Amino acid sequence: MRIFVSGISGFIGRHLAAELCARGDEVCGFSSDPVAPLSGARVFEHDLLDTAGVARLIERCDPEVVVHLAGLSHVGESWKRPGDYYRVNFEGTAALLRAAAGRRLVFASSAEVYGCVPEDEQPLGEDRVLDPRSPYALTKACAERLALDFGAVVVRSFNAVGPGQSRHFALPSFAAQLAAVRRREREAVLRVGDLSPRRDFVHVADVVDAYRTLAERGEAGTVYNLASGVGTSIAEALDRLLRISGVEARVERDESRIRPVDIPALVGDNRKLRALGWTPARDLDQALDELWREAVAESAAVG
Repeated sequence: MRIFVSGISGFIGRHLAAELCARGDEVCGFSSDPVAPLSGARVFEHDLLDTAGVARLIERCDPEVVVHLAGLSHVGESWKRPGDYYRVNFEGTAALLRAAAGRRLVFASSAEVYGCVPEDEQPLGEDRVLDPRSPYALTKACAERLALDFGAVVVRSFNAVGPGQSRHFALPSFAAQLAAVRRREREAVLRVGDLSPRRDFVHVADVVDAYRTLAERGEAGTVYNLASGVGTSIAEALDRLLRISGVEARVERDESRIRPVDIPALVGDNRKLRALGWTPARDLDQALDELWREAVAESAAVG
């Protein structure tokens, strides 16, 4: 397939491009960040909000499938920059959808659109009424409604995790802090936010497999949960990372890391996606081990 990926240099985009190229797909895409080479893919530095430029780029690449990953994705940061999140995640998506109209579309939404749901009503099915509780979640809920109008396959992704993830997110941040403690670059104290929320973690390699499956076989105008179906608290994930690292550190709550609203639990029902032939093949411990090895390697390189 000829596949166009917006946000190709991001966490999911880099992994997806590498996997698609390895499978023999023709891959083209753009990122607003400085673009690092991606073997086998044509990559351009471009701004999602340059609507005319996006349209020209899609026309130039002439893809069969457009996978829209570009956007702002940090829930906590969205409270500080709601206007930016609206412009990028909604207005930018609207422009890209218009430019890609008539092609097969896959749009990356988020499990955050479900909002606060009692744990006894989880795992969440795709037919659940949406209740977004943050500026980020609201922009995603609005954008996915528009994407469905364009006939897109909408992917409500739960918590992707794995190597290459930004340290703005909890688990990569913990791994980086522990690696610094291991090298005696900081005191043996781990700064954390709220550890009580339970999340459905999906290894980034399984996320990539799901996007390829949905690009090929997802039903147009349909929503799919991209989830493992297993909930794990941030506290438990941290305990497992501490065991993997072998580092002893005191855990301290950092009020600057606390979000105005944090959803207690998000666990997804993945039966619709499994019906297409996808199944998660990796677990959280594998992702944590890879995050730890990456953090150690990066710490050693800096040292």
